[in-house]
Amino acid sequence: MTFSVHALFFAAYRDLVGAPSLAVELDEGATVADLVRELRGRGAPFDGLPVEPAVAVNRTYAFLDEPLGSDDEVAFIPPVAGG
Repeated sequence: MTFSVHALFFAAYRDLVGAPSLAVELDEGATVADLVRELRGRGAPFDGLPVEPAVAVNRTYAFLDEPLGSDDEVAFIPPVAGG
């Protein structure tokens, strides 16, 4: 059984993948790490995403082992520099 999550890309990640968001189908029991592998496995430009990106699931920072469910929103948060 599969389900869909909404991947959101901000700033440099949006520029990299060329879209602000993308619906991604995953197998039941998938985690954030599985989502990252699915996206990176698509090749360019998605393989430019880091192996261990900072993410938020439904607006809460999450680890790669966070389980995902149907219609979850996973935001890929690029590194921020400032001074």
